[in-house]
Amino acid sequence: MSYLFTSESVSEGHPDKVADQISDALLDNFLAWDPESKVACETLVTTGQVVVAGEVKTSTYIDVQTIIRDVINKIGYTKAEYMFSGNSCGIFSAIHEQSPDINQGVVRKKKEDQGAGDQGMMFGYAIDETENFLPLSLDIAHELVFQLAEIRREGKDMKYLRPDSKSQVTIEYNDDSTPRRVHTIVVSTQHDDFDPDEKKMLEIIKADVINILVPRVMAQFGKPVRALFDKKIKYHVNPTGKFVIGGPHGDSGLTGRKIIVDTYGGRGAHGGGAFSGKDPSKVDRSAAYAARHIAKNMVAAGVARELLVQISYAIGVAKPVGIYVNTFGTAKVKMTDGEIAKKIGKMFDLRPAMIEKEFGLRKPIYSETAAYGHMGRKPRDVKKVFKSSNGQPDKKMTVSLFRWEKLNKVNEIKKAFGL
Repeated sequence: MSYLFTSESVSEGHPDKVADQISDALLDNFLAWDPESKVACETLVTTGQVVVAGEVKTSTYIDVQTIIRDVINKIGYTKAEYMFSGNSCGIFSAIHEQSPDINQGVVRKKKEDQGAGDQGMMFGYAIDETENFLPLSLDIAHELVFQLAEIRREGKDMKYLRPDSKSQVTIEYNDDSTPRRVHTIVVSTQHDDFDPDEKKMLEIIKADVINILVPRVMAQFGKPVRALFDKKIKYHVNPTGKFVIGGPHGDSGLTGRKIIVDTYGGRGAHGGGAFSGKDPSKVDRSAAYAARHIAKNMVAAGVARELLVQISYAIGVAKPVGIYVNTFGTAKVKMTDGEIAKKIGKMFDLRPAMIEKEFGLRKPIYSETAAYGHMGRKPRDVKKVFKSSNGQPDKKMTVSLFRWEKLNKVNEIKKAFGL
C-alpha cells in the first residue's frame, strides 16, 4: 500500500533563519581574522531588536553591529513597515570568553589529538531518490522557498513578496519506497497588503504560486522528478489567510531552531545539536558534516540505497566512542550493518582535527550554510571579502563551500566493498 511522507523548509527571511544567518556571519568574521577562534554564538531576533550571546576565544576583534546590520539588510528587511530593519533595529551583545574548563578539553599539544568540544551523537543520512542524495520531499521544499526569494529579489513577478516564507511538501510513495507523485504542496509567504479585498488578494497569490513559482521549481529538476508533478497536486497557499505581519515582528527567532530543515527533513535521524554559530571544534557541527559525507559516498558507491550513520563522542576525547550504521534493509553487499560500520571506522579518520582538515572547516564558509539546508548543496569555490574593523587592509580570500558534499570517496569505497 502506498504511503505519504512530508518535509518542510523555510526561507532566509524566516525569523529562525535570520538568527542562524547572524550567528554564522559572526562566526565567519571571527574565523577570517583568526582561524583558531573558538565560537559558540546564539542569536535572538524579535520586533526591532537583536540579541547576541555566547562564548568566544579569539585573538581578533570584529564589528558586531555592522556585521549584523549587513546580514539583515541583505536578507531584505530594509523597510520600517516590517517593524524589523537592518538600519534601525536595536542590537545588544552579550558575548564573553569561552570557559577555560571547556577549552582545556579541546586544545592539545598535537593538533591531531584535539578532543571533541562536547559529548553527543551526530547522524548522517543519504538516499538515492534524488541526484543530491536527499529525500525528495525536502529537496523540493528547499527549492520552493529558495526560488520564492529569487523571485522577490528579481522584482519582476510577484512584486508583493516580503522576506518571510515557509514551504511543505508531501510525497506519495509506492510499496517499494520509490516516489510515485507529489501529493501536496503548502506555501505560506509574507506579502504586502496590496488589495482591500482579502479573498481576491489570496486568489492572486495562489495563482502566482501555481503558475509562476512551481514551474520555476520544476525546471531545477531532471525529467524523472518533473514527471511527479501532476494536475492532482493539492495546494494550500497561505491557508490561514493574509500574511502581512511576518519576520521577527510576527514571531521571535532563535538560532538552532530549524535543525530538521537544516538536515534531512525528518528522514533518518538527528542527534539534537544545532549547527549555526558553532566553530568546528564543536562536533555537533563538524561530525554531522563528516557523517553526511560518509553516508552520501556510501550510497553513491552502491553499498545501499539508503544509509544512516551515527557517530558518537565524549567531550575532550578525540576518537569516536561508537559508530552505528542502518541500511534499512537496502544493503547491496553481503555484510551486516555492524560489519559495514566497522569498515567505515577503519576507512575514515573521524577525529575532530582530521575532520576540520578534510573539509577545510577552519575557513569562513558558514554563512552560506545558514539558509536552505546544510546538506545536498553544490560544492563550489567563492571569493570573499571581510572588512577590517581595526584599520588593517580588508581580507580577501577564496574558500571552498560544502566540501562534505563531494563524492570523492566513491572509488575507494567500491574497492573496499568489492563493488
